[in-house]
Amino acid sequence: MVKRMHPNTILDTSMTEQTAAVLNYHQRTKHHLNVYAKGPESLDWEDQPNPFRRFTGCETVKLPQPGTELACLFGDLDQADHIQAQPLSLPHLGLLLELSFGLSAWKQFGPDRWALRCNPSSGNLHPTEAYVVCADPSLLMPGVYHYVSHDHHLERRCQFKTAGSGEGIYIGLSSIHWREAWKYGERALRYCQHDIGHALAALSYAASCLGWTVELLSEVADQDIAAWLGLDRESDFVTLEQEMPDLLCRLHPGNPPKAAFDAKALSQLFAGAEWFGQAERLSGRHFYRWPIIDAVANQLEKPQTTAERWQAPFLPLPTASHNLPASQLIRQRRSAQHFNGKAASLPLVDFQRIIAALLPNDKPPFTTWNWPSQVIMMLFVHRVDGLEPGLYVLPRGAASLTELKSICSADFEWLPVEAPFEFYRLTAGNLRQAAKTLSCHQPIASDSAFSLGMLARFAEHVEAEAWRYRRLFWECGLLGQILYLEAEAAGVRGTGIGCFFDDAVHGVLGLTDNTWQSLYHFTIGEPLEDGRLQTLAAYGHLQP
Repeated sequence: MVKRMHPNTILDTSMTEQTAAVLNYHQRTKHHLNVYAKGPESLDWEDQPNPFRRFTGCETVKLPQPGTELACLFGDLDQADHIQAQPLSLPHLGLLLELSFGLSAWKQFGPDRWALRCNPSSGNLHPTEAYVVCADPSLLMPGVYHYVSHDHHLERRCQFKTAGSGEGIYIGLSSIHWREAWKYGERALRYCQHDIGHALAALSYAASCLGWTVELLSEVADQDIAAWLGLDRESDFVTLEQEMPDLLCRLHPGNPPKAAFDAKALSQLFAGAEWFGQAERLSGRHFYRWPIIDAVANQLEKPQTTAERWQAPFLPLPTASHNLPASQLIRQRRSAQHFNGKAASLPLVDFQRIIAALLPNDKPPFTTWNWPSQVIMMLFVHRVDGLEPGLYVLPRGAASLTELKSICSADFEWLPVEAPFEFYRLTAGNLRQAAKTLSCHQPIASDSAFSLGMLARFAEHVEAEAWRYRRLFWECGLLGQILYLEAEAAGVRGTGIGCFFDDAVHGVLGLTDNTWQSLYHFTIGEPLEDGRLQTLAAYGHLQP
């Protein structure tokens, strides 16, 4: 096992090719205090990738008008099994897709206009694409459909000859790496995997609003997902704009069936299936190219694995202080651009609700997650009532106190904090400048009420199975979506931070190897709104 890693380290030759490639990629794409990971020297704004994928030559299926509000409150999702299940119908499927992947608003500044969505994305670039695989002829003509969030409709990419058993609605997610690489260069694959975690959590929350559940079929091989979603049809996609398969979920409207997922039965539906359409070009020039992304993506391909369905026990949460209708709160979610550095402190009860929501629990989105936690949190607390400013740690059950003490700096005090969860103060003091510096000198990390870094148990997973690298980012993205919504439910706002100085973060904790790695940062506080921006209705352009 390789422990200490520096930019020019030669990895242990006993490693598998996949593990070596992933560790090399991860080290190569770290930001350092004196140099950033490789990215474009300038941004070709005229060639920015189209944020909306469309396929020409496909029949479209119009979904019912978006915007329906549901009765359940955000707090009701704490015990989602008590929410009455809505019947499976095209309007409810459309609402599920809208609340998961649809538009939430448009912003405009002068002549520039851009869309916001219910699922967050690094740089608002949205590399994630969503597909519906339907075997139920009472809902849709059996086949494969691509969801176009801009138009809130489905494009029929594939038609089955038979409907099989007539059961089964699946949601597949993929990533277009080029959308992120256009802006972020080699680090883009990391952000694409964050966004898959965001999208998975968004899907879980949206389904729960309808009284439905989402089963992550994590045993499925990437090769099968690619075949089922039509992603392996290379001639249907522009070079450098291909989609990479990420995950497949089974939708359960009401009580989940007892039958296990049958990959062979699903594959049989595709026998003799007819495919339609070709992807429209997203960019014209592709001026900067990042071959390392495709190279490591090939090493991250996931084979078929044993089904895993781990579930945490139920954990009651404090009541949210802004317990709005869940669909309203989901649509109002935004990524804060600036925070009020002189705002009043965040109430302790709101802070505790937000932090408790990060603990594994028998509630969405953890009901759509199949593994025990592998992520701990280091928190820079700036302004929270009843908490002295300083550096704190939340183990989340991913590590014991004994293990954390053994790997972290001996200078930490490890003061237990009275809270409804395991929580420790490492050191007291004003660490706003440190938080800002570590997050690529961004004030959003210091002007907030608190910011945090997510550290994942790293080396053992990548060395066991290289594809788990993606899964660690998914978990961080899933936790990020929790933070986004919980911030809204506390009357504040959050934003993810993908830019941070990786090894400098590790140095603050005293970590000396790659057993744990920082994969995602986040910050929450009182937002400063830009009065120059206009906010427009999400689907005003669809009004007759």
